[in-house]
Amino acid sequence: MSDIINALTSGRATATALAKTYLARIDAYDRGGPMLNSVRELNPDALMIARKLDGIVPSAKRPLAGVPILVKDNIATGDRQPTTAGSLALEGARARDDATIVKLLRDAGAVILGKANLTEFANILAIDMPSGYSSLGGQVRNPYVPALADDRGIPLVDPGGSSSGSAVAVAAGLCAASIGTETSGSLLHPASRNGLVTVKPTVGLISRAGIVPISHSQDTAGPMTRTVRDAAMLLNVLAAKDPLDPVTERQRRPADYTADLARDALKGARIGVPSDPADPLNDCYYGKLPPDGTRLMADVIMVLEDLGAVIVRASMPTAGWMNGPGTIMAVLNRNPLSANKGNPVAQRIVFLYELKHDVNLYLRDWAIKTDIKTIADIVAFNDDNAEKALRFGQDLLLAANATRGDLSEREYKSARAMDLLTARTRGLDAYMNQHKLDAVLFPGAMGAPIAAKAGYPSVMVPGGFVSGADDKTRRTIRSASPSPAVPGASTSCCVWPTRSSRRHGRTSRPPRPTRPLAGARRQLKPSLM
Repeated sequence: MSDIINALTSGRATATALAKTYLARIDAYDRGGPMLNSVRELNPDALMIARKLDGIVPSAKRPLAGVPILVKDNIATGDRQPTTAGSLALEGARARDDATIVKLLRDAGAVILGKANLTEFANILAIDMPSGYSSLGGQVRNPYVPALADDRGIPLVDPGGSSSGSAVAVAAGLCAASIGTETSGSLLHPASRNGLVTVKPTVGLISRAGIVPISHSQDTAGPMTRTVRDAAMLLNVLAAKDPLDPVTERQRRPADYTADLARDALKGARIGVPSDPADPLNDCYYGKLPPDGTRLMADVIMVLEDLGAVIVRASMPTAGWMNGPGTIMAVLNRNPLSANKGNPVAQRIVFLYELKHDVNLYLRDWAIKTDIKTIADIVAFNDDNAEKALRFGQDLLLAANATRGDLSEREYKSARAMDLLTARTRGLDAYMNQHKLDAVLFPGAMGAPIAAKAGYPSVMVPGGFVSGADDKTRRTIRSASPSPAVPGASTSCCVWPTRSSRRHGRTSRPPRPTRPLAGARRQLKPSLM
């Protein structure tokens, strides 16, 4: 994205030329060729918008003037593009207005190129649904290995979810950058699988108004980019207070997230590695890594030490990463294609209770040109169109629909309080305070749930590439891809809740890059509060 902005500023490119180039690449590689299927809907007004921006160079007032960006298809646009969350039930549904973050992007001069495909309803529809599948948009494919595993159409290497299309489109060069969303891992996981940088912000840094929700306790949007600087540039645009999302009123942020990018930022930083060989039964993050993942993370840690960081090895308190009492409920797995069909599966109470409440509000306040007004309407539509809409079932929607929908239930209130007690008080807060840490280093997206429950920020950067596959899959990958190395679970991720963020959920200083690792783009010292 930075290179594109430089080209626009110098006059070496125009907004229209860029939009046409990206649309041509989408046609060649997303609609044709490997058929990545990462773009669910193209904006019919994209070229018209781009033409109006020709001759307007990026500036402090309009830093993204002419930059083509995709947004996930659960983010409302008040234009001719539907906002569907990938659901057949919402096919053709429009939004009353732009989501706040879309307004901010437009004000900054971005060209909204289209909507990215996703795991349907951000992966809260069915148990064991493949990452990147939606009944309306079909299956997103990993750009490194677009091959399918079998005739069921499930990818050999999944693209990560739920912001699958947002990630694949950036990795495949189908847009300059994209916007995804996360409730628990939906930015971090696809960034890990596609070798990207992402920031899952502190809840409240970026407005959620106009985003099809799962859980207001944890939902957030965030940038998906190739570099740390690009992610910081998008945070500059997206992080703003919004009266439509009162949580943002507590926000603090710097004037410029890129101002403090520095290569010596790791000197003296205390980074926790939640892995203690003396405590193997409590080594849930590093203890189960495959051998290539273990080697890669050892290389990452060595680089951090070379750059002056102090590495503190200590396992996370068990109470922090385990689900606390009363936080999960059993949901029967009715997915006809799941190997675990017919068995109860533990699911987060907070998600299922907030889902009905929050989706009903979205449908009431934002959705137009649709007969779908409640989550019960979605369930009924899916039942009536089961052959197309319910390939993997709708177990989670059924469980959510069975709740009252007003969040008055005692079990919901207890579950949310226990989430905060475990993830914050007994988890990250206890861990970081005990060891006087500035950050925690997790492999891949493995630290996503604890940070998400706490509402704390996470930053994902590529740390290297691993196959993460058995011998049979490796042989198939070799025949399907120029290289058997694909982004995998050993991409590194830091959670960086400082004392300020843990007390107030606020964000101040920006992420800071260090020198690149071999085979990776950048290792990162984030500092989001």
